[in-house]
Amino acid sequence: MLLLSHWLGTTVLLGYFKLRVGPKLSSTCHPWDTVIKAAMRKYPNPMNPCVVGVDVVDRNLDPQGRLHSQRLLCTEWGLPSLVRAILGTNRTLTYIKEHSVVDPIEKKMVLCSTNISLTNLVSVDERLVYTPHPENPEETVLTQEAIITVKGVSLSSYLEGLMASTISSNARKGWDAIEWIIQNSESTVS
Repeated sequence: MLLLSHWLGTTVLLGYFKLRVGPKLSSTCHPWDTVIKAAMRKYPNPMNPCVVGVDVVDRNLDPQGRLHSQRLLCTEWGLPSLVRAILGTNRTLTYIKEHSVVDPIEKKMVLCSTNISLTNLVSVDERLVYTPHPENPEETVLTQEAIITVKGVSLSSYLEGLMASTISSNARKGWDAIEWIIQNSESTVS
């Protein structure tokens, strides 16, 4: 298989059937506390309608005061018919498990997600880290990376590239959704 590293549009051949996207840094002009509250309520939102369901499986505080959340997301991938044919499936509804840890003392949120359906065909492992901007505490920085593995399918590099493009697009939609939630929260308060 083929391992590709994809960073800001640059693809480098490394070896082994995986595609690594990121780490990618982006920031928003809102303080960490505001962004984290919005990130915890990110779905549903009009920017990413493919997420059709979110269930909180478990949520608890550890002895250090960190909030641990386990969620199950249901998504409609909407794969093109050509991709479904290559994968040998008509299934487009997928489930993702998500684990997040919010540390209010360190001001850090780490969110890791992985698909739990279609794993015989593709695995997507994503990691997001939200922290205050080191030079401007009124801004928040997001570091995002993903590893995509397409298994036992012809045209795997094509599919990996397609999925990397989708992840990059969804990253922008994620920031737009957080902004939308913040704006709508502020407008309902005022």
